[in-house]
Amino acid sequence: MTVKIGLLTISDTRNERDDFSGQTIMQTVKEEGFIMIHYHLVKDEIPLIQQAYLNLVNTDCEVIITNGGTGISKRDVTPEALQPFIKRELPGFGELFRWLSFQEIGSHGMASRACAGFNEQEQLLFLLPGSVKACQLAMKQLILPEIPHLLKERRK
Repeated sequence: MTVKIGLLTISDTRNERDDFSGQTIMQTVKEEGFIMIHYHLVKDEIPLIQQAYLNLVNTDCEVIITNGGTGISKRDVTPEALQPFIKRELPGFGELFRWLSFQEIGSHGMASRACAGFNEQEQLLFLLPGSVKACQLAMKQLILPEIPHLLKERRK
């Protein structure tokens, strides 16, 4: 199944050269045979995040993946910016992600606010932390293996 994916990195400290989490996501997408069609990097500010997200919504992306801004610091505002656009939440993603994170990093995993769901346009949206290891875990163990199934089920 060919799936078109858009990526949004949210960070006050990264640029395209040192966005290692974004690079990790793009590499795993390519390795699994999916197509990365858009990539954007924005600062941790709600209006900038929402505008970049809406730019991706208005493309032919079937899946939108964000990384960064899902922690608990005052600058981490990705869930606040994007959860209003989630119309059908997939709570199991966040639950499984935190459980798997707990197995790797212990109780620090509870600070993640990673989540997923479908928007009004039927695009699948994943909000990931900004760490490389967290992105690897989410992409390889949860997201990429399930994208075809999730899209197929939603399109019934």
